[in-house]
Amino acid sequence: MKIHIIDRRKAVFSILKGFTALVIVAFFIAAGFSSNSVEDQVKQDNSLYVVTRHSPSVYFIDQHGPSGFEYALTKSFADYLGVELKIRPVESINDIYQAIERNSANFAAAGLTQVEQFSNKVRYSEPLMEVTQQLIYKTDKPSDLSDLVNFNILVAEGSAHEILLQELQQQFPDLTWRSENINPFEMMNLVKDGEVDLAILDSIEFEANEAFFPGLKVAFDLTDPMPISWVFPTNSDTSLLTAANDFIKMKEEDGSLLQLKERYFGNINQLNYVGVQLFRRHMKNRLKPYYLEEFKIAGEKTQTDWRLLAAIGYQESHWRKRAVSPTGVKGLMMLTLPTAKEMGVTNRLDPKQSIHGGSRYFIKVHKKIPDRIQEPDRTWMALAAYNVGFGHLEDARIITQQFQKNPDDWLDVKEHLPLLQKKAYYQYTKHGFARGNEPVVYVENIRRYYDLLRWHFPEPGETLDFIEDPELIPNPLIDLPLAL
Repeated sequence: MKIHIIDRRKAVFSILKGFTALVIVAFFIAAGFSSNSVEDQVKQDNSLYVVTRHSPSVYFIDQHGPSGFEYALTKSFADYLGVELKIRPVESINDIYQAIERNSANFAAAGLTQVEQFSNKVRYSEPLMEVTQQLIYKTDKPSDLSDLVNFNILVAEGSAHEILLQELQQQFPDLTWRSENINPFEMMNLVKDGEVDLAILDSIEFEANEAFFPGLKVAFDLTDPMPISWVFPTNSDTSLLTAANDFIKMKEEDGSLLQLKERYFGNINQLNYVGVQLFRRHMKNRLKPYYLEEFKIAGEKTQTDWRLLAAIGYQESHWRKRAVSPTGVKGLMMLTLPTAKEMGVTNRLDPKQSIHGGSRYFIKVHKKIPDRIQEPDRTWMALAAYNVGFGHLEDARIITQQFQKNPDDWLDVKEHLPLLQKKAYYQYTKHGFARGNEPVVYVENIRRYYDLLRWHFPEPGETLDFIEDPELIPNPLIDLPLAL
């Protein structure tokens, strides 16, 4: 009988113990705790939440939707995890770090440099690239660091640039600056307008925007190269950070990270100060009053971005309707006589016929590019073929493959196009010698002209908060309707 009573007590205790465990589990679930890792939770929710900021080198919206180097890489990481990317653009660097500290985003992809002072507040991924902090000026160039006390300096609030000035202030107590929640494009605008003397920017930010502000220059570098990384919270496990590091290393090893950099940064520094100023003058005095509408009509007929067609026209003739080369090509789109006949152009010096004939010919060349080649490489190769001929492009692609590189990747093909000038290579090709360096310069120049035209003539749905000339903006700013 006594044994029976003991068993009953054990049974009751066991029931109470189990009930208590259930209560504890329920409490933790209600409180938002989970035994799953962050990576598992992301996959379970099918959502990767990322905070970012508007910048030409980070994230923006063009006619095709969200774009930018860090956006593209983040989207690729979400695909790698098999989840949907939920991106949230915020106004300032301070907002980004606050979102990470509050754990309201899985990580930040916003062109952020690794800062030692933040190492106890956040975790950094493997580097995506390296940048230097640069001092930007328009009129008066500081001679050295000690001279900075005589200038009005602007930095982004909460940035690594402000931390650098705080360190310099210990050496130069009279050093002062102005910090604002502001993006790089707006900062460069203020320097251009003379509202501030100097601004501090990352080198990639200045290079990405330099063509839009041809009067601005780099005084000198303030730092050695510093790594750009994704930023993760410290108040969660490291499973997602580990997955991100594995992903970044994989992208480095297979070359796709380099390809992505080429896509977004491969055309910077192609135009100098004089070239950009001349382009802007021709855009105002030639394109807008005479040819703008015709390029738009040609774009509609060929289902091509008219700004790309206009960029081709500028590279060919600087939008001069009576342009003639020593080799006999003529007109605004510089058509050869055989090409003009093929495209039904009876008068190559007629700008309307030239624009439409050149546009139709570009589309014809574009369609020759193998379907497996993805955009934007397909367009860059079509431009190269438009310049040097499709046969020579194919020769260069064969040489590229012989070097065990990717013949479907513009980054690899443009590396080998100049070999068509060397007898050791062109003597074994089907189409022989070609000035292979010319199509490389041709494509990169058009890419830059195209960028400038996109800034000045944005299409509906493109991010417009970095446009330099407000009077040229016909559309309201449109942002992604995604939030955390």
